[in-house]
Amino acid sequence: MMPRKPARHCRPARGLPLSFSPFARSMARIASNNKVTHKVQNSRFPGNNLPSSSDGRMENHGQIDKSEDSSSSDDEEFDGTVQANFEFFDPKPSDFHGVKVLLQTYLDDKQWDLSGFVDVILGQPTVGTVVKIENDEDDGIYSIVTAVNLGRYKDPECMVDLKEFLLKACHQKDVVSKLSLFLGDQANDVGLLVSQRVVNLPPQLLPHLYDALFDEVSWATEDEPTEELRKSFCFKFYLIISKIYKHKNADKQKGPSGDQTIVYIKAEDEIFHELSSWSFSFPLLTQLVRTDELKDYRLTGLVMAIDASKIPIFRQKLHSLIDE
Repeated sequence: MMPRKPARHCRPARGLPLSFSPFARSMARIASNNKVTHKVQNSRFPGNNLPSSSDGRMENHGQIDKSEDSSSSDDEEFDGTVQANFEFFDPKPSDFHGVKVLLQTYLDDKQWDLSGFVDVILGQPTVGTVVKIENDEDDGIYSIVTAVNLGRYKDPECMVDLKEFLLKACHQKDVVSKLSLFLGDQANDVGLLVSQRVVNLPPQLLPHLYDALFDEVSWATEDEPTEELRKSFCFKFYLIISKIYKHKNADKQKGPSGDQTIVYIKAEDEIFHELSSWSFSFPLLTQLVRTDELKDYRLTGLVMAIDASKIPIFRQKLHSLIDE
């Protein structure tokens, strides 16, 4: 296995699930606070060039608000935040349970071979990253980011289930044929980009997670031990399955306009959506409890196709978004 190359380190966390528009930012903050009790707070660390550990892990210092499940004594004040050191690791078999938990609703409420899908992800250690907290006794997984070749893994039951789910979910006639090509004749050129994380992961990790992914894909085209494996990472396209909040009247003539129709739960999805060559959305049976501000929005599936030539633009835009 090729060693992970050093990555640049992150700036202090801002604590917002960022989006481009002011409306989407405020709504995403509401959605984030509604879904989790732990909220990322501003880091107290002024520096950003933190040293890498000797085993290739990437460290990032951040803080998490745990005020709702923490208590302070009468003679000791507690400000509701704890320091957390986040580290990047190559996926390994012992991460199975944590990754499976993150992917529990990846295909909505579909009964499918999720365990087999996790095995596919963990069986590819040279491309992909899991994020953990240093010295966490539970060894919890806070994020998984990877890309797997749809052609290379066309036969496992989990991938058959996934393709069946997507084809059933797509009702746009102009997109069905393109999706079918991605899942069939063009599958060897398509990377399924999987990115799942807890909502309160510090947003300043995102550029480095994606930089690590796309750098590793590039390195794999040169460093994998066989020609077949090297070719399997020569992606021409990426396919992304994600979720957004969509206004219930978004598709109606008198519905909201502009940036009020969609709330992007993940900051990077707005960039991917902007750069996508085609996309489609579909209703989800799984719905989260919503606040009054989100009462007119529905959790919705979003599938996007990204040309690999757009990835450098994506990386630049993501850095600009988080750094602004």
